[in-house]
Amino acid sequence: MEHSSLLPALTRIAEALERLAPPPAAAPDLTGADAFIWHPEPVARLSPVPKVAAVPIDLLQGVDRQKEILMENTLRFARGFSANNAMLWGARGTGKSSLVKAAHTAANVEVPGSLALIEIHREDIKTLPELLRFLRAGARRCLVFCDDLSFEREDADYKALKSVLDGGIEGRPTNVLFYATSNRRHLMSRDMIENERSAAIHGSEAIEEKVSLSDRFGLWIGFHNANQDTFFAMIEGYAKHFGLNVSVEELHAQAVEWSVTRGSRSGRVAWQFIQDLAGRMGVKIEG
Repeated sequence: MEHSSLLPALTRIAEALERLAPPPAAAPDLTGADAFIWHPEPVARLSPVPKVAAVPIDLLQGVDRQKEILMENTLRFARGFSANNAMLWGARGTGKSSLVKAAHTAANVEVPGSLALIEIHREDIKTLPELLRFLRAGARRCLVFCDDLSFEREDADYKALKSVLDGGIEGRPTNVLFYATSNRRHLMSRDMIENERSAAIHGSEAIEEKVSLSDRFGLWIGFHNANQDTFFAMIEGYAKHFGLNVSVEELHAQAVEWSVTRGSRSGRVAWQFIQDLAGRMGVKIEG
C-alpha cells in the first residue's frame, strides 16, 4: 500500500485522538481579587475572597525571626525570583496562619498585585496536583496555602502532597509556592509514627519515608508559646493600634487574668482578649 493511501486513514485517527484528549486548561482569571478558595467539586473552580482576614504584619509580636524568614522568601517570589515552599509548625494559636496572610498582604503592598493567595482545605489536599495544573496556565504568581495540615494515616492525600513537593515529572509550576501550617513537626501524630514502626517489617525505613515529608519543604519555621513579656508586647501593640485608652498597668492586669482563664499565652489568646476589651469599651475592630 502506498503512503498516499494511508494518509486519509492516519488523518482520521489523529482527529479522533484529538477529540478524545482533554482540552488544554484555560488560564485562570486571577485579576478579580487577591485571594481565592479552591473548590474541586462539583465543578473545579476558584471563588474570590473580597477581603482577606489579615492583621498588619507589624502587629505580630514575638515572632520576629519567623517574620524575617517568611517575608524574605515571599518577597523574593513576588519579585519574580526563585523561593522555597514553607511549613510553619508549632503550638496552636502562635500566629502561624496569621503570619502567612500578613506576609501575603505585605508583599502585595511592596510589589502591587504580584501575588494571589489560594486557600486549599485539608480535606482537598488530594486534589492539589489538579489545582497546580490549573494554576500553571496562569500568569499571576500564587501562594497556595493549607492551614492545619496533618495526616492520621498514609492515604492518597499524603501521596498527593509528596508528589507535589518532590516536583514529579512536570515539576512544580514556577508561578506557584506552597505554604502550610501544622501543629505537628512531622505532619503525623506520634501514635501514628509508633504504630507504623511496630507494624512494618523494616520499621525504620517505613517511618523514615513518612517523617521525611516535612523535610521536603525548603523552609521549616518553628513557633512556640509566648513568655509573659512577649504576651504583654502583643497586648500593648494591639491596644495602641486600635486606640484602646487603657493604662499599661490595668491592661497588664486584665491580660494576665484573661490568659489564666484560657490556660495559655499566645497570639490567639492576645487577640481574643483585645476583642473582648474593645467590645466592653464600645470600640469596633475588624478581624
